[in-house]
Amino acid sequence: MKDNKMRIFWLLIFAVSMGLANIVCAQPEKDTDKTLSPYFFVKSDDPEVDQLPLKSTSVKVDISGVIADVVVTQVYKNEGNRPLEAIYIFPASTRAAVYGMKMTVGERIIVAKIRKREEARREYEQAKQEGKSASLLEQYRPNVFQMNVANILPADVIKVELKYTELLVPTDAVYEFVYPTVVGPRYSEQRATEAGPGEKWIENPYLHQGESPTYTFHMAVNLSAGLPIQDLTCSSHQVSVNYEGHSFASVRLDPSEKYGGNRDFLLKYRLAGGKIKTGLLLFEGKGENFFLLMLQPPKRVSEVHIPPREYIFIVDVSGSMHGFPLNISKKLLKDLIGNLRPTDRFNVLLFAGGSSVMSKQSVPATPLNISQAINMIERQRGGGGTRLLPALKKALSLPKAEGFSRSVVIATDGYVSVEEEAFDLIRDNLGNANMFTFGIGSSVNRYIIEGMARVGMGEPFIITKPEEAPEKAGKFRKLIQSPVLTGVKIDFGKFEVYDVEPPSIPDVLADRPVIVFGKWRGRPKGNICLQGITGDSSFMEKIDTTSVKPLEINSALRYLWARHRVAILSDYNRLNQQDERVKEVTNLGLTYNLLTAYTSFVAIDTRIRLKDGQAITVKQPLPLPQGVSDYAVGGRSFAGKGICLATPPSSAMPLKIRVREESLEYKKEGRLVYEATTDTADHKSNHIRLNKITVTRGLSEDSIQSVIEKNIRSINLCYTQASEQESNLKGELVFTLLVDSKGRVIKANTDSGKNKIAEIERCIIQKLRKLHFPVPEGSKSVTVTITFILR
Repeated sequence: MKDNKMRIFWLLIFAVSMGLANIVCAQPEKDTDKTLSPYFFVKSDDPEVDQLPLKSTSVKVDISGVIADVVVTQVYKNEGNRPLEAIYIFPASTRAAVYGMKMTVGERIIVAKIRKREEARREYEQAKQEGKSASLLEQYRPNVFQMNVANILPADVIKVELKYTELLVPTDAVYEFVYPTVVGPRYSEQRATEAGPGEKWIENPYLHQGESPTYTFHMAVNLSAGLPIQDLTCSSHQVSVNYEGHSFASVRLDPSEKYGGNRDFLLKYRLAGGKIKTGLLLFEGKGENFFLLMLQPPKRVSEVHIPPREYIFIVDVSGSMHGFPLNISKKLLKDLIGNLRPTDRFNVLLFAGGSSVMSKQSVPATPLNISQAINMIERQRGGGGTRLLPALKKALSLPKAEGFSRSVVIATDGYVSVEEEAFDLIRDNLGNANMFTFGIGSSVNRYIIEGMARVGMGEPFIITKPEEAPEKAGKFRKLIQSPVLTGVKIDFGKFEVYDVEPPSIPDVLADRPVIVFGKWRGRPKGNICLQGITGDSSFMEKIDTTSVKPLEINSALRYLWARHRVAILSDYNRLNQQDERVKEVTNLGLTYNLLTAYTSFVAIDTRIRLKDGQAITVKQPLPLPQGVSDYAVGGRSFAGKGICLATPPSSAMPLKIRVREESLEYKKEGRLVYEATTDTADHKSNHIRLNKITVTRGLSEDSIQSVIEKNIRSINLCYTQASEQESNLKGELVFTLLVDSKGRVIKANTDSGKNKIAEIERCIIQKLRKLHFPVPEGSKSVTVTITFILR
């Protein structure tokens, strides 16, 4: 209590020193008002409890033709002295069909069973109470899973293996395999007391910006393409590639990427001559037969006349976009807006905790309006919550330009928890407009990025690096100018099919195959015919079913069909428990052994291993995705008796007081640090500005800039202190930093050599030595030169 009073006392002293007029007292957030939110992990000094039970994630991928089969192995080890229950939140592909799980405890292997969600949870909780080792795999989003592992005894090593399969569909003749590695922090406005069990995962611990994952990451891919492979690349990680013949390649993660589980693994490749695997795949099962049809549409036809278009650009400028992601968005929007035609109209809406719109209605794409829009975006720094729904509502309610075809373009990382609400809103309001989404960052929420485009009859794009922005903007313009195929119809002729997915085929915007799943009866016979309109002419493609033999290696088709059916029924819809579709999804999960929102995998050891005591529940902390700043997590409210804050003399400079618990040097003393910041980035106290960054290797300028900008207000305090002794502080300051293999600054020197500003230099050096950058590529030390301007 005494400590709390002292904290409040010094906070008030600080407020008075800032010349603030009025004092108001704010009570801490009540438990009933507290919203679900991620928080920063604070490591305990207690050696009894292992807070980091997940030791490694290993991924083995076998790609055969167009189907990837993936085995993920998670290793949990208890290095403490108390029994544990480990909880780990992790992502997966939105197209993954998870069809199996097993748990290994010592020499014992327990194969998981698929159960209704409530039954699986009930069996798991009972096993936990009885002292049995158990594991439970649940789905909270189509791309967010939770693993619970109960009763991990001291020195135990428990391995949990899950299997999934997915279809690889090429775009522009490029195949891409994506393995998501980390779930980014989600913004939620839902009260914790009102949240159901399916939303509690949002409240998860995170490491700080730039900190490496606490577990290792391993990846091995075996690619058997069936045709000669060309241009195999991995843009996300350093890998080694070995070829065995022209059509087989093995890909292994470089040892330097041991802690690379903080960004999606991206593998792309082409087949020789730009060919793609098309045709008909058949599988003949005991009770059901399945088919997969992939037919290549015609080449894109250049449209002679492109009708005038109206573009609504929605840009996420929230805290999670601060730094690196927002820099990508700025580059993207400059390209998109800067290349509009004079006949186009457009508008810009920015959103974070609130939203602002450039104009009440769309404006012509004149040089002046384009310049105004780009300047509006350039001024953004990123901060606040991610209130996506109000922004979408405002954008969709803007008056439409008469005679113009509207396209809505949204750029975001998707770190929200209102995916299904957003899908409903788009579906109900979009009308004759298309929704195109740009996912910005190294580990975006692909569920909402892909989902908004899907229900909005548009296309999604993912941009992980700034240099990708012009290419993706160019692809977007191609889609807008001319769809590949419209009026698509498929005639199966004498080939007897049923349960075909999708039941109807939308216009094909991108250069990718038309995909159709289904079941068949009897013997394959007759032709399948694809028809449509390309440009101003008709198109037809046929395939002879009698020339195709059912193969056992196509057994994954049963899982892929069922997963596709589940996606149609529930992925992009809000369903209540009484909905008939819930029953159908549940039956699909149980029949085809699939993880869904309503079915889970549970594995229980029959032996009672914990006979005395109770296991301690530990949530495995997650790394922030590479390039995402601490602003994405923020801080929790102070839980004291109430804090008195000084209010600013005017609304021109709103003051924020943020309370956060330090996880490093302040932790042992249990101290809290109070940070005061202004909302106005261009406030007159901002005398020190970042001017230039030079780095030898291993770190990007964007990642360095993100860290510097996050700490620029703290660095500006050096100016305030030094200006008390020297009134004419102007010019350029140059500092050289040595950053070690873990991203820590181990040395900082000045290169200016000017005595009259030696005091400010010493202060800035102290600030720079406390910075923590991302881990350099190759885990080697790097040299960074930073130039500041004093004004």
